[in-house]
Amino acid sequence: MARPRVLLADDHRIFSEGLKHILEPQFEIVGIVADGRDLIAAAARLRPDVVVADISMPSLNGIDASRQLRRMSRAPGIVFLTMHEDATFARSAFRAGASGYVLKRSAPAEIMTAIQEAAQGRLYISRLLGGELRNILIKAREKPERLKADLTARQRQILQLFAEGKVPKEIAGILSISARTVEFHKYRLFQATGARTFADLTRYAIAHGIVQAS
Repeated sequence: MARPRVLLADDHRIFSEGLKHILEPQFEIVGIVADGRDLIAAAARLRPDVVVADISMPSLNGIDASRQLRRMSRAPGIVFLTMHEDATFARSAFRAGASGYVLKRSAPAEIMTAIQEAAQGRLYISRLLGGELRNILIKAREKPERLKADLTARQRQILQLFAEGKVPKEIAGILSISARTVEFHKYRLFQATGARTFADLTRYAIAHGIVQAS
């Protein structure tokens, strides 16, 4: 039986290389990427069975990347390997279509089990999360959010880049769109979020799990 093909996504390269070393005896590691945008591109090109991703990544966070991966014709299972124990992050992950949620302080055997379960279309939730929270997350996975949200996928992506301190010209270059398009989305973001300043936008992004507070 072929080993499940796994794509790793984490912006800490040393961590990813260590994880690759742990997983390689049981899984075929098809690639390592460092941000959400590269994750989407690599998943489309490499067609992994399972993606193991962090939540907090530059350019596009893991949860928003998961929403985009769900649209693929052969969507991979998605296992989040993260330090976030907050129920808000975990719930958002499962509503976005996650197959597994494992804490970085878990034993290595847990991530291996989570990948195996995801490859078979099953769920896995870290034993380190409380039983009540586990039940909440299972219900969240059973009722995934609609892909259409208050902000479009492009707006959420631009919001993250603004929150990371990028200016419109930089964002236009990163996303290969015009500066005018970025300005249009900036205007819509201020309207949709009620923000008056870029600091307000950053606070909104943190509160909604789009970026992590530094």
